[in-house]
Amino acid sequence: QVQLVESGGGLVQPGGSLRLSCAASGSIFSIVAMGWYRQAPDKQRELVARIISGGSTNYTDSVKGRFTISRDNAKNTVYLQMNSLKPEDTAVYYCNAAVKITRWAPGRNYWGQGTQVTVSS
Repeated sequence: QVQLVESGGGLVQPGGSLRLSCAASGSIFSIVAMGWYRQAPDKQRELVARIISGGSTNYTDSVKGRFTISRDNAKNTVYLQMNSLKPEDTAVYYCNAAVKITRWAPGRNYWGQGTQVTVSS
């Protein structure tokens, strides 16, 4: 089994910053990709940012230039630095990892429990 543990959410004023962390542990052979999704009330879950094992990243348009995803491969940890936060960034943020538990196993998606980010004055 693979567990993802998130931290770093909270309440911040517009224009402020937060840093989310997500550590993966358990039966991990390799992590193909890690990313962050978010879900606001009455909205579908959407991809925020993703980083693959080679280091390539992609972001949803609304966070480009404000959010930065990074990864510490040695710690199986992914970070999301969020700057210039806006009220519309308010959501539950979920960590996602595509993990291979053996060399020959296909990658499987795992999810964290979610962390609330609230941007409000």
